[in-house]
Order: sequence, then structure tokens, then C-alpha cells
Amino acid sequence: MSLKEEFATRNFSIYGQWLGILSMILCFALGIANIFTFRVVIMVFSGLCLASSFVILFVEVPLLLRICPTSSTFDAFIRRITTNYMRAAAYLVMALLQWLSLLGGASSLIAAAVFLTATACCYLLAGVKGQAFVGSKTLGGAGVAQMVV
Repeated sequence: MSLKEEFATRNFSIYGQWLGILSMILCFALGIANIFTFRVVIMVFSGLCLASSFVILFVEVPLLLRICPTSSTFDAFIRRITTNYMRAAAYLVMALLQWLSLLGGASSLIAAAVFLTATACCYLLAGVKGQAFVGSKTLGGAGVAQMVV
């Protein structure tokens, strides 16, 4: 199935997965950009933003759990985030952390908060509509991991 065909299925979990990838890129870039400020609160939240980007990477690209050497505790934590509702909750927590960065003043971390919130909404809509989670083949879902082994 091509990327165009995946988007044509109107499954919100596919939209959520791709928004998650955009969120990961944004969290990584904004985390690095804001960590060099002189405001301690923003530095803490930018560190959390960086950590969120790596969590998102392992959640959205399941192939990496097989390739990268990680601890069994981390693997178990990531494998718990499989359903649409669990993904929505995880993204909502990460979004809430970034919304809380406003306590330290306005910064570009708001963009990460907006994208994380949009991703959580997509996964929540997929759960409410009863759509099963469908991983994008492009990102390592639906049998790609078995082809590597």
C-alpha cells in the first residue's frame, strides 16, 4: 500500500502516526533550539521536549525496537503504548508538559504543544470512531519488521 492509499483509507490512526512523526521532528528541533536560553524553566521544558522526541521515535517506528539496543524496561514501556487510546493519552501528557512551558514565558515550544495536541486528537478520534490502529508500512508497521529478521 502506497502512502497515498494509506491516507485515502480515512483512518485517523494513520493521520496520527504521520502527525506524530512531524511532532517528533519539531520536538527535537525546538528542544535543541530552546535549551540554550537563559531561562531555567524553558531549559527544563526543552529537555522534556527532547526526551519526548525520542519516545515518539520508538512509539511510531516500531522497527527501531528490534534494531536499537534498549533495556527491557524501556521496551516494555513502549510496547504498552499500542492502542489508539493509549497513544492519545501519551501524546496528551507530552502536550500538557509543553503547554506548561508557558509558565516560563512564551517560547517556540508552543508549536510543539500544538502539534502534540493535534496528534492526540487524531488518535482519540480513531479510538472514538472504533477504527483499529493501522501502522503505516512506510514507518515500519504491518510486516516490515518481519522482513528484516
